Amino acid sequence: MTDHQHATTGPGPASGPGGATASPPEPADESGPFRRDRRHQLLGGVCAGLGRQCDMDPVIFRITLAVLSATGGIGLIFYGFAWLFVPYEDEEENGIRRLLTGRVDGHTLTAVLFALVGCGVFLTMLSNDGVLSFAVILSLLLAGAGYWSRRRGVPGPDPIAAQAVADAPPEPQAPPAPSAFPSWWRDPIVKDGTHVGGTGYLWGPLDARDTDIAAAVDIGLDPRTRTRDTAYAPLRRPPEPHGPRGIGGRIFLLALLAGGLGTGLTWEQHPLGTSLQAGLACALAVFGIGVAVSAFLGRTGAGSIVLAVVTAGLLAGSAALPKDIGTDWTRTTWEPTSVTQIRPAYDLGTGEGVLDLSAIRVPADGTVSTRADVGLGRIHVIVPRDVTVRLSIDVGVGDIQLPGDRKKDVDVAPGKHKEVTLEPSAGVEEAGTLDLDLQVGAGQAEVSRAAS
Repeated sequence: MTDHQHATTGPGPASGPGGATASPPEPADESGPFRRDRRHQLLGGVCAGLGRQCDMDPVIFRITLAVLSATGGIGLIFYGFAWLFVPYEDEEENGIRRLLTGRVDGHTLTAVLFALVGCGVFLTMLSNDGVLSFAVILSLLLAGAGYWSRRRGVPGPDPIAAQAVADAPPEPQAPPAPSAFPSWWRDPIVKDGTHVGGTGYLWGPLDARDTDIAAAVDIGLDPRTRTRDTAYAPLRRPPEPHGPRGIGGRIFLLALLAGGLGTGLTWEQHPLGTSLQAGLACALAVFGIGVAVSAFLGRTGAGSIVLAVVTAGLLAGSAALPKDIGTDWTRTTWEPTSVTQIRPAYDLGTGEGVLDLSAIRVPADGTVSTRADVGLGRIHVIVPRDVTVRLSIDVGVGDIQLPGDRKKDVDVAPGKHKEVTLEPSAGVEEAGTLDLDLQVGAGQAEVSRAAS
């Protein structure tokens, strides 16, 4: 054996017990916890952190989350909550903790807005199974690609190295860092009684920004007389300079203009729900852009955030409106004069409709069926005196009026349903049967007998 070989195989500083060489441990196959990346961030650092965690290009996550945001809002929901709950790699405190303790900044409010807008878009897409299926499949594909990229190239565990590491004595560790944090309402104070930086809190005790009295007042005890020295009043701080002017008023006016423009352009060609969704979506987009711009300028008003939340709630509510509610209020009267002229269905989007069937004559052994659908408004059906009427009435929100009810007895309630049979008046020769099916989304359904 040569001297070089002997030096190579001989025990060294890293040798374990028994002369076995303790090779350096293999890199762990599991990386650290997921953290946002501050150095390569474009907005919140979520996609950059995902790229570093999965060893992939962050552009893949950015494009995929943008697609998921447009197709169901899942991308916005994930990005907003990840922005709130995942801290940066050089921090231990996440955005939700700062939000709950009152330290509200523009980036945290933007994350909240992302999550709220995503939830609103997701609620509007609940009835679209194709879009949601595509979003779920794309999410699973992205998750699978990230898992595969993270696990690829990870070497298997070396049993000899693992045993050497297990037999090696434990390494000395530094003393644990103190787990206590400074008081959440006060910044660190130096001896002259001034703050180090601003508090950054939106709410808290009234003295959160005042000088600490115990540090500002010089109080001491004379070692001979044990008496207190003269206490000096704290120095008044100079007035702080005003920050940049807020843009909340301009954002509100632009949101009103965008909402009115979006609703007006779709008012004539689309139902009421679609028109309202278009206007509210435009207003919400203006609020989002305004909050993002004001966050980087340093002044984000709470009013803009509240209005954005209210607009997102109205957008989610407008998605639940029936599609048959139109935008123009119409008054329509149908007056068939014979059984053959009765249509199978009468539709009215928004307005008042009168279905006058008093002129028809139903044979004694015959049955005539029809239905009337009203999205928003009132339907009044006048039936002949001599027919037996079998009614099936459904009103989403509103009132039902039948023969014998008082006109002033209006009982508006949600989810009304009635199935009733109206017999002809006494002394009238009975004719055939009339089956009526009335559907009203919001409004009133009324049925009355003809006078003669």
